[in-house]
Amino acid sequence: MEPILIAGEWRIPTNPTGSFRAVDPCTGDAIGPAFPRSGEEDVELAVISAAQAAETLAATAPERIAAFLDAYANAIEATKDALVATAHSETGLPVSPRLADVELPRASGQLRQAAQAVRDHAWTQPIIDTKAGLRAHFAPLHKPVLVFGPNNFPFAFNAVAGSDFASAIAARNPVIAKAHPSHPATSKLLAALAFDAAVANGLPAATVQLLYDIDSALGLRLAGDRRIGAIGFTGSRAAGLALKASADAAGIPIHAEMSSVNPVFLLPGALRERGAALAQEFFASCTMGSGQFCTNPGIVLVPEGADGDAFVALAAEKFEAAAPMVLFSQGVQQHLAHAVRALRAAGARVVSGKAQADGPGTRYAPTLLAVDGDAFLANTDALQQEAFGPVSLLVRYRDEDEAAAIARAFDGNLTGSLHSAADGSDDVAWRRIAAALRPRVGRLIDDKWPTGVAVSPAMQHGGPYPSTSHAGFTSVGMPGAIRRFAQLQSFDNVRDDRLPAELRKVNLPGLQRLVDGKWSDHHLE
Repeated sequence: MEPILIAGEWRIPTNPTGSFRAVDPCTGDAIGPAFPRSGEEDVELAVISAAQAAETLAATAPERIAAFLDAYANAIEATKDALVATAHSETGLPVSPRLADVELPRASGQLRQAAQAVRDHAWTQPIIDTKAGLRAHFAPLHKPVLVFGPNNFPFAFNAVAGSDFASAIAARNPVIAKAHPSHPATSKLLAALAFDAAVANGLPAATVQLLYDIDSALGLRLAGDRRIGAIGFTGSRAAGLALKASADAAGIPIHAEMSSVNPVFLLPGALRERGAALAQEFFASCTMGSGQFCTNPGIVLVPEGADGDAFVALAAEKFEAAAPMVLFSQGVQQHLAHAVRALRAAGARVVSGKAQADGPGTRYAPTLLAVDGDAFLANTDALQQEAFGPVSLLVRYRDEDEAAAIARAFDGNLTGSLHSAADGSDDVAWRRIAAALRPRVGRLIDDKWPTGVAVSPAMQHGGPYPSTSHAGFTSVGMPGAIRRFAQLQSFDNVRDDRLPAELRKVNLPGLQRLVDGKWSDHHLE
């Protein structure tokens, strides 16, 4: 069995509860070595070691943290070929452009953005009230962060390399990474690079720890362990809510990204101007990565009438002609099949595609479903569940009133999109529907499809419940993502030489501080 990275070294697992191998989703065959499913003893040692490292890491100079993040990014890029080949074999995602040209550069870029946020101290957001003698800033948790990685991003959201990992380390917290069993060998390669970079830059050896898998019951107990400072999770709603219940009972903040149908409203003028182009863009967005994106357009609102009919017909042709697409695992395939059956039971009809698994390995035929607007409004809970894969539900709305009513009926989502006419004919409807949709989505998108997330300080990759567990945070974009794993600390009448560097009279070079209600990079009098 492969070793695990805990307590500052690669160790033979102690009393694992089982083992597993990665599966090639293109063929369904098991590949690579056996990886352990860790038991209580190894999990306990990981928590003890991370908790001991937390105090040291919190006191570590920011320059060392930034140097580690940059060194890790460099190591990932230097090992690009091996990482991409391994991830491809475990996920079925194409080498190019997805893994080599898009996702791996995004992962290394996130690490470098986190390093820059550490160097410029932006994530600490210092606030000074000279009259009251108060100062405040964001600071480390002094506890480890537990990160659960998802199946759909082996690099950019990997538990030991992705945005959650980079954010937690940037805030000077150790990470206990629970990898996703869909890509264990990829995670091991990344963990080895991270561990070597951490040690080389003087960080505690237990800053980075990796568990490939644990039983769900043990995972719930770990999520409720008060020695954990915070949790980052990306995955299904069922798993996220179970972990949230455990974390809530122990008072541990959990930042969980869980599910989203990302509604897209096509307005009449937009279809009249460019209906054929929108049909092609829709198909490309829905089937990108075999539909396994958290921002996949799961529900598309199409007006009744000739232009809407033409759009549906063109989209249906593309879905019908597409070959079955590779999914990450048998579990994803089964959950998708269940979701499609549930949508059909709730009144959705198949417009095109086989609505079933098809072909070798873990594949599913791209499928387009449809339902009328009044039927959707009569059964919103059942018809807005996520179908994670190359599947989308078309909702045919009667008029602007019905479209606005549907917008108000949505649960919280990561994104909401509207496509409108360039000639202004949709402007009134856009404003009305967008006003209803705005509080229900983290990111409002105009004339674009939702697939894809830019790594930007202005990004909100989050949204109202149940898309995430907290609408006030983003899992992408520095420095905002870092603050999920920090605590706000206030200092009352504390002498200058006893204050953190960000809050002293002599300011750090270029640091913007909110001083008496005004942003300033000056020293205090």
